[in-house]
Amino acid sequence: MGMEDSTPDFEEEKAFVDIEEKDNPCGKVELKCSIGDTSPGKLKNLITGVIRLDKLKSLILPMSPGFDQFKLQVLGITTMMLLLLVFALQLATLGETIGPSAVKLETPPYFPPQRVYKNEGFLMVSSNGGLNQMRAGICDMVAIARFLNLTLVVPELDNTSFWHDSSQFKDIWDVDYFIRSLSDEVRIIKQLPLGLRKKVEKNGLYSMVAATWSDMPYYYNKIFPRFQKYGVVHFTKTDTRLGNNLPVEVQKMRCRVNYKALRFTPAIEELGKKIIKILRDKGPFLVLHLRYEKDMLAFTGCTEGCNEREVEQLTKMRYAIPWWKEKEIDAKSKREAGLCPLTPKETALAMRAFDINPNIQLYIAAGDIYGGERRLSSLRAFYPNLVKKETLLSPSDLKPFQNHSNQMAALDYLVSLDSDIFLPTYGGNMAKVVEGHRRFLGYKMTINLDKVVLIRLIDQYKNGTLSWNEFSQSVKAAHSNRMGSPSQRLRFPGKPKQEDYFYTNPQECLPPLVTTNNRKPVTDKGELS
Repeated sequence: MGMEDSTPDFEEEKAFVDIEEKDNPCGKVELKCSIGDTSPGKLKNLITGVIRLDKLKSLILPMSPGFDQFKLQVLGITTMMLLLLVFALQLATLGETIGPSAVKLETPPYFPPQRVYKNEGFLMVSSNGGLNQMRAGICDMVAIARFLNLTLVVPELDNTSFWHDSSQFKDIWDVDYFIRSLSDEVRIIKQLPLGLRKKVEKNGLYSMVAATWSDMPYYYNKIFPRFQKYGVVHFTKTDTRLGNNLPVEVQKMRCRVNYKALRFTPAIEELGKKIIKILRDKGPFLVLHLRYEKDMLAFTGCTEGCNEREVEQLTKMRYAIPWWKEKEIDAKSKREAGLCPLTPKETALAMRAFDINPNIQLYIAAGDIYGGERRLSSLRAFYPNLVKKETLLSPSDLKPFQNHSNQMAALDYLVSLDSDIFLPTYGGNMAKVVEGHRRFLGYKMTINLDKVVLIRLIDQYKNGTLSWNEFSQSVKAAHSNRMGSPSQRLRFPGKPKQEDYFYTNPQECLPPLVTTNNRKPVTDKGELS
């Protein structure tokens, strides 16, 4: 903005007038005037001058001996307000006049007014598990706080799991947005008030584990009285604390938290968008959640495709982790029951059976694959365009997130949401939560493998019982209704573990079942040779 010494001609230019009273010998009131010509050619010539109040009065109307001084001042103030209004209107149109690149008038996010209610206590929680297990648990905790009229303290995240990730809530999610976006439903604070903290330090914190798969009457009748007694209650676990089938208002609250309030930090969001752009610039892509990592195989006891040395190594690892309760595992029967992640080779067979184009970009959302490139070679032979975030980004891009498995998983989560196809090889928490989120985004294609059927078909094809065409047609037929399309959530009253998981199919929050918006898979008619 240029500056000039001379005072501009007030009659030739519009002006923003700001009264500033100064101590000076003449007792004058000076007006700072910002000249407001908004044409592009004159925008750089905006200047600031100073004119006297007596000159402004002469410009408003001629002086007369009988004119009341007070009325003149009132009229002067009114005129200045009109000038301010003119300037505001000019500013509002400035973006259109000179283009969005010069002036950005950003609308701040709307946050609803705070809900006023009688606080019945404070809920503290420690979320356990990996990223997506904690994500679902946090949604449940907000719903519980909402319908018990509690104040929720921002959850603590698990730092003691297998990955020993030190990340806390603010390192993964935008904590201020989380708090403010839910302010019309539930009061959320970052820490207990000082008085309560001192009381807890003196008397101790009442901690408990709420029963799994519970309904709302359990919380009203069994849990709420503890808040009345202790004031502050701490849940040491958050996973599966609510059942799958609850009143619709509770379900919608869980969805609002999951799909609206839990926004990743700006750093994670921006890097996730960067990965997606790199992929999109090269065409369609499939996200393969390939759970063939060492810890997953050791935990499940699944050893398909492993040699004797690897089997022994995985068994030792399972016994070394004290909280992995299942030690003796029959790998063969577990695989036949559909409880093992697919091997890379089995994954390649399944993808070719679905006629997925071998030229598609295959983004692997996973940790280090057990056996490394040796084991990935069978998948790469049919799908050569294998990529990961580590191959798409520079080391400097990923450096802030390394050694933080949950932050790295958050990047994979964002890429998974945007993919043309999402294919998980194991039904873990990420597979379940991402599938539900993709349903919420418009029933985007997610191939939910029926591994009991698939493993049986793969074995029949490998031993020569089925031809390739028979195998491919059988795989397609078995999965025709398992592509993320609308469906009713299965219910088994009294057996919640056998029901469809709410976060996989949150049907109360989805468009009507007649509405679908699946992207068609990128296909190829070639056979697997």
